[in-house]
Amino acid sequence: MNIRSLTRGDGVVIGAAVLLFIASFLNLYESSAFGSSNAPNAWDSLSTVMSIHLAGVIAAALIVTSRALPQPRKIAGLDLGQFGVALAIFAAWTALWSLIGLDGIDAGSGLILGFVGALILAAAAVATPLVPPLKAALVGAPRPRTPQPYGGQPGATGQGYGYPGGQQPYGAQGQAQGQQPYGAQGGQPGQASGPFGGGQPQGGGAGRPSAGGATPAGDFAPFWFAVPVARPLFGEDGSQTPIAELAPGTWYLAVEQRGSGLVAQTQDGRRGVLQDTSGIQRG
Repeated sequence: MNIRSLTRGDGVVIGAAVLLFIASFLNLYESSAFGSSNAPNAWDSLSTVMSIHLAGVIAAALIVTSRALPQPRKIAGLDLGQFGVALAIFAAWTALWSLIGLDGIDAGSGLILGFVGALILAAAAVATPLVPPLKAALVGAPRPRTPQPYGGQPGATGQGYGYPGGQQPYGAQGQAQGQQPYGAQGGQPGQASGPFGGGQPQGGGAGRPSAGGATPAGDFAPFWFAVPVARPLFGEDGSQTPIAELAPGTWYLAVEQRGSGLVAQTQDGRRGVLQDTSGIQRG
């Protein structure tokens, strides 16, 4: 599970679930029929605590778990998140009728707060996929202290997955001072020739020749990147079945350019094609 895949809407859902749990210990009713110490709370009524408070907490757990899992899980043909949204709406609906269905008894703080918490929970669960501010990442992606240019090597001071201390990206070679990184263009004054894609003479190139002075097709430097929103990673064989989901807030390694997409490598070593590269953050 990846907590960085959670959104602001998920944070509201978690907060509403906490409010529901607290409300379950407060008095349901305020009436002269009950003494201040004998007023019941939700735990004294099994139907109330199960249909409002526990239903809301379980709904929040399903929604958050669905967001954090790399691949969706289903219950009775429904996605975990969809099941959680339906349960949240049920809890809010039950809380509403429990509040307005009182007969000669004043609602207590537990019943009122329970209704408010269930209503916030249902609203956040429904609105999160639709409202852009709620879809933003709850925890932002870690940034390297010194941003690197496209194809550059992340330094030892970076943070998060993709910036381990002193580790170079997959397929890259350590660069001495004055050398160019893997895949850099030659012909730059004041730079010596590197072992891979280093400086080349103006009239051609040592290493792999290129006809007509064109850039070689394999001239690609691996780099780290993060996605702005969760995006599927498809198999390298061209199938349209996702093999993983890239989550915002996590650094992934791009090892190859494939058309308009990138071949990316996840933390557990799986590789696939990221077809939608719009808005990615390069490390």
